[in-house]
Amino acid sequence: MASTFPLEIVTPDKKFFEEEVEMLTVSGIEGELGILKNHIPLVTPLAIGKVRIKLKDGTSRTAAVAEGYLDVQKDKTTIVTDAAEWPDEIDVKRAELAKKRAEERIKQKQDNVDYTRAEVALKKAINRIQISKIR
Repeated sequence: MASTFPLEIVTPDKKFFEEEVEMLTVSGIEGELGILKNHIPLVTPLAIGKVRIKLKDGTSRTAAVAEGYLDVQKDKTTIVTDAAEWPDEIDVKRAELAKKRAEERIKQKQDNVDYTRAEVALKKAINRIQISKIR
């Protein structure tokens, strides 16, 4: 059995995940990061993306996460994020509607459109749709 470390994923609403894991892969703002036991301490922002978790039994799970941060310490690794969802929890129709709304806002050439917010909403919707296809 490979070495494990405690991983906790927390959202404003709940403790999304807490378990000993073999490996963690996250989408950082500068690319993907892989975390194994005894990784050096690290605090870094996360991008909208996926979290891949290799469990103790060798199986893997993937979740969609919104922005947040990763905190790797000697005794524990923590992800704090605005939102986290397993593929089977994602409401695909809702994500597709959010994607369409964001695309329409971006296409508008009006001064009152908040493009940054629309772009973030679009990225979140696309990420949720992609993750929903993982089974």
